[in-house]
Amino acid sequence: MKRLAPLAAGFVLIATPLAADGDIAITDPYARSAGPSAQAGAAFMTIENHGAQDDRLIGATADIAERVELHTHDEDDDGVMRMFEVAEGFAIPAGGSRSLARGGEHVMLMGLAEPFEDGATITLTLEFEQAGAVRLDVPVDQERGQHGDHDH
Repeated sequence: MKRLAPLAAGFVLIATPLAADGDIAITDPYARSAGPSAQAGAAFMTIENHGAQDDRLIGATADIAERVELHTHDEDDDGVMRMFEVAEGFAIPAGGSRSLARGGEHVMLMGLAEPFEDGATITLTLEFEQAGAVRLDVPVDQERGQHGDHDH
């Protein structure tokens, strides 16, 4: 049983949200860019709503970027995947979660003041209709998800 204690403690750390504000918890955040000289990057995470009321992610800010938008991808009539802003934001259902992941919904950071450096941390503030501002530190992980995923 003693051999399982460190393993069980590891599971607790993995499941603990990295940022929480009231009913909203953010888990597994990371950011990456298409390369060292890229002027844009993206942040990905899972947003959990532990409350009894639906909420909506309606915006975001980051000191490292001139502009931050909520984005998704869609296939156009020619079969080309295009990224575009989702002005209405992303609904987070009561008691549910929403994943912002590569190739889908994400937080887009444009006009970067400096390139993303692997292992660095960026500060991101998410704005929710109900929960208000949730500030979190997001690690930059340029290697994550490169195999089989699409770049931005």
